[in-house]
Amino acid sequence: MKQYYSYTAFSKDTKQIIREVKSFEAGAILAIARGGLTLSHVMAEGLNIRDVQSIRTELYDGACKRSDLTLFGECLFREHIRKVLVLDDIADSGETLAFIMDYLKRSFPLIEFKSCTLFYKKTSLYEPDVWVNEANGWIEFFWEKDFI
Repeated sequence: MKQYYSYTAFSKDTKQIIREVKSFEAGAILAIARGGLTLSHVMAEGLNIRDVQSIRTELYDGACKRSDLTLFGECLFREHIRKVLVLDDIADSGETLAFIMDYLKRSFPLIEFKSCTLFYKKTSLYEPDVWVNEANGWIEFFWEKDFI
């Protein structure tokens, strides 16, 4: 079953996440590309965070899951950064978030990371710290559909 996720829903949900994480006082945002890029830009504006970075993984080719997860890019957090929001669109299998959160915690032990997604599947092996919607099927995000 496919579910379309509109800009209107995205705007409402993003405002909710901003309210929930504001007290965390993050110094930087890390977007998991590509799914977390749209969310991270909007969150950076809403939280007035200028340090926005991205890291890319590949686990899916379209709707087909690969056998191995690959990480591309690196994070360069300045010395004064102590808290970072890690943003993605969905915790589907949870493999991507689990892999990245483990990598971040090992690579930057002095930084506190908080993961946020718009959607979370209860079958995911990793539950984000903050999520808004439970997903039961494939989500078609407006940024994937509306500009084709």
